[in-house]
Amino acid sequence: MLSSFCLLLLLYSVVTGEAPDPKGYILYCPCMGRFGNQADHFLGSLAFAKAVDRTLVLPPWVEYNFPAPRSVQVPFDTYFKVKPLLEYHRVMTMEEFMKKLAPEIWPAGNRTVFCFQARTYGEKPNDCNAKEGNPFGPFWDTFNIDFDGSEFYQPLYHDNSNLHDMERWKTRYPADKNPVIAFTGAPAQFPVQQNNVGLHRYLEWSEGIVKLRDEFIRDVIGNEKFLGIHLRIGSDFENACKHISESPMMFGAAQCLGYRMEHGRPSREMCIQSESTIYRDVGKVLKEKGFKHVFVATDSTDLIAKLSKKFKKVSFVKYSPAHPHVDLAVLGAADHFIGNCISTFTAFVKRERDVNNKPSSFWDFPPQKHDEL
Repeated sequence: MLSSFCLLLLLYSVVTGEAPDPKGYILYCPCMGRFGNQADHFLGSLAFAKAVDRTLVLPPWVEYNFPAPRSVQVPFDTYFKVKPLLEYHRVMTMEEFMKKLAPEIWPAGNRTVFCFQARTYGEKPNDCNAKEGNPFGPFWDTFNIDFDGSEFYQPLYHDNSNLHDMERWKTRYPADKNPVIAFTGAPAQFPVQQNNVGLHRYLEWSEGIVKLRDEFIRDVIGNEKFLGIHLRIGSDFENACKHISESPMMFGAAQCLGYRMEHGRPSREMCIQSESTIYRDVGKVLKEKGFKHVFVATDSTDLIAKLSKKFKKVSFVKYSPAHPHVDLAVLGAADHFIGNCISTFTAFVKRERDVNNKPSSFWDFPPQKHDEL
């Protein structure tokens, strides 16, 4: 006898001509950090969706326009193509899901949110409080989503390398009873697990980003080879780097240190660089490669005036107005790249370049003339 969920799928496919996925869907809020962190989480969430064999609903990217009090949600396909991801697993954008499928298989008034355990802040006790705070509330509000109940999924976890746990997800939450599993946050570890790093090959820039990248390189750099550098030297990162000794594997550190620190421990200079280190490492690459152009990406001081004075025969440029995704795309296209070992923004670039067999290096790595922490 067909379950009510199967009957609903059959009726919906007859009416609309589209068949919902009988194995169910995964939704989540990418609610931790800025783009670099969200990208790490995305790769893990993609792997998790495949492991539990549910369609991943691609969330919009969460952006913060300080001092605005609420985040802005940018559709996933603004920055990346959807089609290449389908080579790995079933996906669809959240906009498409909410418009075409949610009214029937996940209707308002019957929406449960999943979290590991109750979130202690918020008005409701023993609840996920999924919309408390920014960006949680603004994210779900973008799609007019309210939750009617909470489900605590502990002791299950989302390590997709644990096949036993993945089977337990399927058993505990079968799709016919739980067609949608909506998580308060990403069902993934941070930073990205080593076994999921390679999934970056399925992330391809959208035509809009590619157009902006190519036009900038053509008009500003021309046909010559160039160096790309990422400067993460703002006060926020400087404060984070104060904890590098007790947290040597924080953020993107595994990209150069290895997941078991098999390549050593970080120096403070690897985390937050002095100008002398930047000059030294840039100069070394310029001397070895003969580049006459350097693209600078940063969220703080760009040092272009000082770099130009130091290297008078080299052109230092940046993208203006500021656009971090174009920065990422240009850095990915550079003939050589120097990044920050600890930064997840750099980690995104490094993964893309590894896919395309392009050379990369890191500031002060291996450490030179500095004591390891």
